[in-house]
Amino acid sequence: MTGLATERLLLRQWRDDDRAPFAELNADPEVMRYFPRTQSLAESDALVDRQQALIVERGWGLWAVDAPEGFIGFVGLSEPRFEAHFTPAVEVGWRLARRAWGKGYATEAARACLAFGFGELGLDEIVSFTAITNMPSRRVMERLGMRRDPADDFDHPALAEGDPLRRHVLYRLRR
Repeated sequence: MTGLATERLLLRQWRDDDRAPFAELNADPEVMRYFPRTQSLAESDALVDRQQALIVERGWGLWAVDAPEGFIGFVGLSEPRFEAHFTPAVEVGWRLARRAWGKGYATEAARACLAFGFGELGLDEIVSFTAITNMPSRRVMERLGMRRDPADDFDHPALAEGDPLRRHVLYRLRR
């Protein structure tokens, strides 16, 4: 399996022509508002390289997403690369260009990823997390039927004490 399709979207393997628009998205301060900082071209390309390799290796990852208006970012499944009380885990996540916001794309694509994770991968649980202040992503998690227990909230280990984004909420969905 190298991708998924919904009514309006194609989640697929990354292509070289995704690199420039993805780097532009990662350099947009509004898109990256709930991340520690924007990404350089090298960091953005490294993320594409890592996801391409994971999709080849295991058939899933953070897929590039095409909407009717073209490439809009990524939605997919990943394994957090840090230790926390809920890891190891599989996370559903997304990052979309500003022009794709407000159209229901994140929810639509994430639903397909959840179905894939529970169906094809046989997962018992999928999580999602974000900075506590990221209400747009939290609303997507809630629309997906994911639930938050405030006792699961955590300080992201990659963010320093005092960083306003350090406190994260964890949402869970069981099969």
